[in-house]
Amino acid sequence: MKIIKLNAIDSTNDFLKNMTRNEVVENFTVVVTQNQTKGKGQMGSTWNSEIGKNLIMSVLVKEILNEIDEIFHLNIAVSLAVIQVLEELKIPKVSIKWPNDIMSDNKKIAGILIENSFKSDNTIDSIVGIGLNVNQKEFSNLPKASSLSVITDSEFDLDIILDKILFQIKRNCALISSNQNAHLWKNYHDNLFKKGLPMAFEDVNKNQFMGIIQEVSVDGKLKLLLEDDSFKFYELKQIQMLY
Repeated sequence: MKIIKLNAIDSTNDFLKNMTRNEVVENFTVVVTQNQTKGKGQMGSTWNSEIGKNLIMSVLVKEILNEIDEIFHLNIAVSLAVIQVLEELKIPKVSIKWPNDIMSDNKKIAGILIENSFKSDNTIDSIVGIGLNVNQKEFSNLPKASSLSVITDSEFDLDIILDKILFQIKRNCALISSNQNAHLWKNYHDNLFKKGLPMAFEDVNKNQFMGIIQEVSVDGKLKLLLEDDSFKFYELKQIQMLY
């Protein structure tokens, strides 16, 4: 496994994607940086991070997914990998806010962005970007954000956390390869943020409504029980949770 450490880069995901276009890149190659100037989040959002304080990384995952309908398996494997490491580090009340924000209580401490590339030979290469708030103390204008250091009043070694996350990603990917996805899905649902609780949501038209999270479908849609006792599935861009 190759680890590439950079002082600064616009985007670790973009850097790794460019590498794969120009050369054969070993599976689970990692790019990590102290400063990411154009970090990306879900739905075109940005990911801002204080220099040298947080874990900013991208991992190439290939030869794991074989079909387009397996894509969300990787999302689950990576989300759980981060959760498993945080539990090992004794971070309290960790959960996964659909589809893959990592929470401690009601605070977001990590985000994941997976970009998939479909090859002409029907294989799928995935660039897995992870931003984990570790030692950053201040989050101006981000009232819902926090870090491991703020939560525990401790400092953490970024390299140790990197190694632990990579180990868990590889282990969870091995479960995908061996068709043990049911185990991953159960753990994902067991760790789903606000599952089973009445929550407020807002759709793209700014309409607010109440719903209860039931599960996530195989293709990554969120299943809600609505106030009229009907069930409805939503894609990521269709709704957001108000919490």
